[in-house]
Amino acid sequence: MINDVSVYVQKLGLKAKLFRGLGDSTRLSILESLREGEKPTSQIVKETGHSQSNVSNHLACLLDCGLVKNRRQGKNIFYSLGNKKVSKLLEESDEALSEIAHGIYACINYNEEKS
Repeated sequence: MINDVSVYVQKLGLKAKLFRGLGDSTRLSILESLREGEKPTSQIVKETGHSQSNVSNHLACLLDCGLVKNRRQGKNIFYSLGNKKVSKLLEESDEALSEIAHGIYACINYNEEKS
């Protein structure tokens, strides 16, 4: 029983870390950009409107957590989603949001981030 609780708590901790990774608007904008396919950092910067250094820092975080992967081609580094399930999770969150948007919008407990 104690072992089951320990595994459950560990799993919840990992799930919380996943949602913290998705919970930052800059990281989420990067992931949304990559839903369309592999891109170099410069294109991600252009599409998200964030600074090069900000995008690079968040890409490093996303890379460390396995939410994105990269490959080098000459001097360029191309990024893509780390797993097809990440894209599916983003897609399903769009669907869920379309159904519960009013409640999320009205929620005073989770204020929008200040950029």
